Amino acid sequence: MPTQPIDPVSDPRIAHKTARLDGYTYHYLHAEPRTGYSHTVFLIHGWPDLSLGWRYQIPMLVDMGFRVVAPDMMGYGGTDAPKVPPNSISLYGLKRASDDIAALAKEVGASRIILGGHDWGGFVVWRAAQWYPDLVSHVFSVCTPYTPPHDKFFSTEDLVNGPLPQFAYQLHLASGEVEKNVKDEQSIRQFLKGIYGARGPAGEVAFDPEKGVLVENLGTIGESKILNGKVLDYYVKEYCKHGIHPTLNWYRQRRTNWEEDQALLDKKVIKQPVLFIQATYDSVLKPEMSKSMDSLIPNLTRGEVAATHWALTQKPEEVNQVIRQWLDSQGLGKSKSAL
Repeated sequence: MPTQPIDPVSDPRIAHKTARLDGYTYHYLHAEPRTGYSHTVFLIHGWPDLSLGWRYQIPMLVDMGFRVVAPDMMGYGGTDAPKVPPNSISLYGLKRASDDIAALAKEVGASRIILGGHDWGGFVVWRAAQWYPDLVSHVFSVCTPYTPPHDKFFSTEDLVNGPLPQFAYQLHLASGEVEKNVKDEQSIRQFLKGIYGARGPAGEVAFDPEKGVLVENLGTIGESKILNGKVLDYYVKEYCKHGIHPTLNWYRQRRTNWEEDQALLDKKVIKQPVLFIQATYDSVLKPEMSKSMDSLIPNLTRGEVAATHWALTQKPEEVNQVIRQWLDSQGLGKSKSAL
């Protein structure tokens, strides 16, 4: 029987909670089995997503006996969105996200966590596993390959002009131009539909990896197959709280991330058991980007799904099966001792 995704409006399987972490309020989804849980799984979303992006995975994990915690990350939904300036852009960085995950784990009483991520959340979980190896017992990432800390700084422009031309969209997202056109309920709705694969009547798209958001096409965009109905309504409502601007701060702190990474140069090898799930049709995080991961992750399991970047909701049963099989292979689940 297919997994029934979390209903954004009212679902008895989850609770919407908040926690004050290091001076800022985080909203998170919390779910656990009625009969008690074996381990705690944290799920970290990316852009432009929310904790509800894991709506198909949360029920599966609970059915397996796990407690699940899925926060809205800094700048998103029910979590605070501090302005930059006067605040530091590092609030939207990988180190701060890792620190806040550790603080939230303490808040919910979890001394060890299994950590899963997608998109930016994938980048976060790699670093959190390095910053907090005693907290993070296992790691899985959907779409996002591991990129180790590097002693030399490479700007986004360096990547675009070199090995990753498909990262040019990040320059557009960081430029400040997107929020000039995506700024009210209607434009946010069209933007979200377009990013999640909807097209216009003549096949117009809203996003091009080598250009960014094609704002001139937003007005023509139709319905998305993977973000629609009450889920789309929920996303629009949540994105209207802060606007799109703070979520784009994640693309404005590459140098800050690199500076903080310097403390991890001797921790490039990820020692925890890892699952990496490749989406074979991801136009940005392409399969070839993950080729060198094996040398830095001794305990790596690979899986793949025939999906675009939005594998979590486009091919949820396939993604869930890969995660489930890996967790089983690690001896985790209902009958195991609690973490």
